[in-house]
Amino acid sequence: MFGLAVRSLRKRAGGFAASFVAMFLGATMVMAFGAMQDTAISSDATGAAEETLVTMSIVVGGWGSALVILAVSSTLALSVRQRAEEMALLKSVGATPAQIGRMVVGEATGLALVAWLLAIGPGLLGGAALLSLLHSTDQVPESVPYAFGPVALGIGLTLTLVSAVASAIIAVTRIARAGVIRSLADAAVGRTRMSRKRVAFGIVFLLLGLNLAVVTATVMKDEGMDAMATAGQADIMASLGLALLAPWLIRWAAGVLSRPLELLFGVAGELAVSTLRRRTAQMASVLMPIILFTGVATGSLYLQQIENDATAAAGLVSTVEQKNIATLNFVVIGMILLFTAVILVNTLLAATAYRRGEFGRQRLVGATRGQVVGAVALEAAVLIGLGLVCGVVAAMFTVVPFSVARADALVPDIGPLVFVAVALIATALTAVTAITAAHRAAKISPVEAASL
Repeated sequence: MFGLAVRSLRKRAGGFAASFVAMFLGATMVMAFGAMQDTAISSDATGAAEETLVTMSIVVGGWGSALVILAVSSTLALSVRQRAEEMALLKSVGATPAQIGRMVVGEATGLALVAWLLAIGPGLLGGAALLSLLHSTDQVPESVPYAFGPVALGIGLTLTLVSAVASAIIAVTRIARAGVIRSLADAAVGRTRMSRKRVAFGIVFLLLGLNLAVVTATVMKDEGMDAMATAGQADIMASLGLALLAPWLIRWAAGVLSRPLELLFGVAGELAVSTLRRRTAQMASVLMPIILFTGVATGSLYLQQIENDATAAAGLVSTVEQKNIATLNFVVIGMILLFTAVILVNTLLAATAYRRGEFGRQRLVGATRGQVVGAVALEAAVLIGLGLVCGVVAAMFTVVPFSVARADALVPDIGPLVFVAVALIATALTAVTAITAAHRAAKISPVEAASL
């Protein structure tokens, strides 16, 4: 099965692209921040410099790790679901569930090791750029030299391997254990029901976010900028919770919007609604990064603006600690923008390319190429709208309580431009990628595409 895994990676390189990119970027990001811990240890930094380096490595690296795990699990699950028919055929010729499981885990392990090795160089350069940023803002003295060593390498390897192997095991378990007929049925219509564990984790993250929001508005109300410590985590928790519940959100949206879409857009609307209902899990893989992108970016940007306004209103000059936190917030935002944007694009490309056969069959039964592409555009529109709404809800877990704590107001006097900018970026990334990928996939002749 290990040999089969290696051959599968060679033959299906395109199918593993999204997972590989998630692992590569994740390892790069985690090692870059892990290098701050190596720098703190090797340089014997003390005081504020040591605190800054440790905070960067633990706080940002920790949340980055959570995003990496979610991204890797989502892309690997998509890849495994797309191969349900292949696995059913393997079982029909005698392969056991354990053998199929070892094959998928072997593929994930191989991907993880290659991704980690290739990420060492970019991780090293990223860590150097991060320390240079801290030097330029006087948060770490110029005398503190850069170090990239065992902490960065160990964290990068461990996170990449663990997230890849664990995600592969979870993704393949249900498919491997199901009978041949059940597996073929799942491959044809997809799986729409969420596991109880996923629902439980989604609810737990939402409750944790709510708890942090309440603590920010009450316990931290008179604690000044210290309230950022709890408020800054609330929208991340809420975004993760809503992202995990993405399949349920898509089913709900499809039910509410089915009639309007069918009446307004005809065949394209019917195709879009059918896909949202049948391929809920695949669509959820696209919705998740939209929610994370919108929720965390919006919450973090408004958080920093509220703090800046509160400091200015009090007639105070920003301290070194405030500059440190501002830098941390902008680094987090930049990290999330880059990571989730790339994952969103890669997931959309992988999911749309896989549907070439579906597009061909739709055209063979009478749908035009324009109707097929139009259906994909409508699917993207639904996902964008749903993602933006969920992102706003998640951001409110941070914005409202922090505004209460720092400005004594439920709604900050800032305006919607920050959210509009975030929404435009998310919309452009999703719409352009989805429509372009669908256009390319629909270029293949219907007969040729239907056989894929």
